[in-house]
Amino acid sequence: MTLAFINIFEGEDQAAETDCLLREEGKGEPNMVADNRNEETDDKLTSDVPDTAHQISTDSWFQAGFVLTTGINSVFVLGYSGTVMVPLGWIGGVVGLILATMVSLYANMLVAKLHEFGGKRHIRYRDLAAHIYGRGAYSITWTLQYVNLFMINIGYLILGGSALKACYVLFRDDHTMKLPYFIAIAGFVCTLFAIATPHLSSLRLWLGCSTVLSLIYIIVACVLAAKDGINAPPRDYGIHGTSTSRIFTTIGASANLVFAFNTGMLPEIQATVRQPAVKNMLKALYFQFTVGVLPMYAVTFIGYWAYGSSTTTYLLNSVSGPVWVKAAANISAFLQSVIALHIFASPTYEYLDTKFGIRGSALKFKNLSFRIIARGGYLVISTLVSALLPFLGDFESLTGALSTFPLTFILANHMYLVAMKNKMSSIQQFWHWLNVAFFGLMSIAATVAALRLIAVDSKEYHVFADL
Repeated sequence: MTLAFINIFEGEDQAAETDCLLREEGKGEPNMVADNRNEETDDKLTSDVPDTAHQISTDSWFQAGFVLTTGINSVFVLGYSGTVMVPLGWIGGVVGLILATMVSLYANMLVAKLHEFGGKRHIRYRDLAAHIYGRGAYSITWTLQYVNLFMINIGYLILGGSALKACYVLFRDDHTMKLPYFIAIAGFVCTLFAIATPHLSSLRLWLGCSTVLSLIYIIVACVLAAKDGINAPPRDYGIHGTSTSRIFTTIGASANLVFAFNTGMLPEIQATVRQPAVKNMLKALYFQFTVGVLPMYAVTFIGYWAYGSSTTTYLLNSVSGPVWVKAAANISAFLQSVIALHIFASPTYEYLDTKFGIRGSALKFKNLSFRIIARGGYLVISTLVSALLPFLGDFESLTGALSTFPLTFILANHMYLVAMKNKMSSIQQFWHWLNVAFFGLMSIAATVAALRLIAVDSKEYHVFADL
């Protein structure tokens, strides 16, 4: 199976390279300007760049790799022991994470190789879809992407609020401050950060801070959980519930798996990368799916090993240890969620800035006031929804079902199939159609499972619940 997967992918690489050679010789249509052998000046001459108010081609592949790694090791990793491992168990969880890593890398590489398809840089996912399918796909793709990013940001606000609450109760567990209050505080801080950080490329220093913050809460969670696991009696690793509920939770956990590895905004991140954009983005993806996944694996597996089926959806609520250490980990988790949210909100900000002509100095009165109104309004709405329904695991499942499956797997495979169809063998075409069909069914099943979970939790918890 693995050899077949590699052979298919190598065949697709050869087809892309052949197409680039034809374009250079004038014998074919401009296609897949992903020829990594081109000089930087050649890439700039052959690839048109759409109008945008944000910076393009300014960042190294290493910075893009850190953006991707920030997403994969964001504060969400503290929930995967509970939202992935508990429903799937050891075998399902370990195998599922490894398969999700491989399949996600493959799908993201397909999207990255289409970045300069047709001799034009597609700096937005919706631009790429519109170029391949026609203008009608623009709105559909933008809707899917917007839903995906909006739901991810809701998750960050919930987690940020949960981290603040967990820190608060370490010192004063008087039930005066409820989770919705902490979510509101998180939303306010995110708004200030969004106003002060004009675009994705301006995160350079903050990405370093994000890495340090991630290491703090991941190391603390791993060390304290390992200590608890060593001293604890035998744990229960069974998958509980009725047959029906286990089916739905397993499907929901599969959506959490794909959610863990994918951003849904790869073209927007790739737009910031210097030429050659395809070659550099592939380096960033290799970094993300090798070095970048190791901390996530560690905290997920150690957390489940330490607490078994009783693992919570926020691991720092399960660990025991010095108060100051847990407080530092929770504050780090909160601050990292602020930085990570800005990454996933950046496509929305770029759309608004470009549409309303927000250019030039970030400190101009017009630009500053626009960011206050537009970004502040977006985050007020996001914060309100987060506080209204703070069911984190359900949002992960629904996000994976409604948008991550279609954007990352269905569209990626079908777009590549349409773009490279004449250069694929029948086996390669069948492989992509198989992926489209399989992930289409998974998306439908996961949506049903996620909606069921939300309905169940809505009965158990009231709105603005203090979880």
